[in-house]
Amino acid sequence: MMTASPSPSHPETAGPAHERVYRALRNAILWGELAPGAPLTLRGLAVQHGVSMTPAREAVRRLSAEGALSVSASGRISAPELSADRLEELASIRALLEPELAARALRRVHLALIERLDSINHRIDETIVKGDASGYVRTNLEFHRTLYLRAQSPAMLALTESVWLQAGPTMCALYARRQRSDATANHRRILAALRAGDEPGLRAAMRADVTQGLRMLTG
Repeated sequence: MMTASPSPSHPETAGPAHERVYRALRNAILWGELAPGAPLTLRGLAVQHGVSMTPAREAVRRLSAEGALSVSASGRISAPELSADRLEELASIRALLEPELAARALRRVHLALIERLDSINHRIDETIVKGDASGYVRTNLEFHRTLYLRAQSPAMLALTESVWLQAGPTMCALYARRQRSDATANHRRILAALRAGDEPGLRAAMRADVTQGLRMLTG
């Protein structure tokens, strides 16, 4: 379920109307709050976010260009339903990009960051216990993004986030059906590699996290 419009102090309320709608809808897709195939309407989006049809249309246009929304010839708008082959392709892209981002981040990692990542990982475990699929996706991405920001590689991070955006709804729906209690095991290996300054180990743990996570859900 998509959340209500954020409070005025939230960053998503800043900027032009189309940017606010874009950011709010993008987060809902990224975190799996919008189910694959769930229909949207421009009028519904406009009402939900308190804007006219034009900003809603512009937000949908941008997200469609990013592969995050499907717009049919008849104008039907929905989050795409990804096939297993498509998910595997996206996981392969992640397996190329994310170990490199992690390795670049390793050069700038400090103890406080590792402790923050460990705290996020504990929160991921809590979402698993609660059966909160969207919370799991959101917190899992927070873990990865918090580390990757230290890489100071904005172009590579933007490509990675584009992949996350395309996969978000389908991954959340799959996780909701096939929860596993060991979903954070590779994160613990990532944390151990960060503490040890072990770049090969970090790359291997990150690659395993991306590829095994997909197999866990689709296998």
